[in-house]
Amino acid sequence: MGPGQWSTGKATQIINACARSTTLNLSWVVHVKERLRERGLIMGDALHVLKFGFVLDEPLPATRPGFFKYLIEATTPNSEGRTVGVVVIADGSCDLKMITVMWKDEL
Repeated sequence: MGPGQWSTGKATQIINACARSTTLNLSWVVHVKERLRERGLIMGDALHVLKFGFVLDEPLPATRPGFFKYLIEATTPNSEGRTVGVVVIADGSCDLKMITVMWKDEL
């Protein structure tokens, strides 16, 4: 399956499955590590969100034509009950690129 604009349910399924897969190719921009540090979170929190979270909002177009940014969210064992959001670009073949990590209650 190639990139495209997926429904929230389909995006959740694809991102969760890829994050749990041994074929996951995960990359991130430097901004992600800065945001994790600012929020007292670790990369494991972001991975937890990708594995178990839900896409609830419609995607936004990415800068690369045909690709979309998805906000996936979940609480993590380290988030003290707060919901963590991870913005990711998925290509449908388990290449995930994290763009940012945020607290959902600070949007």
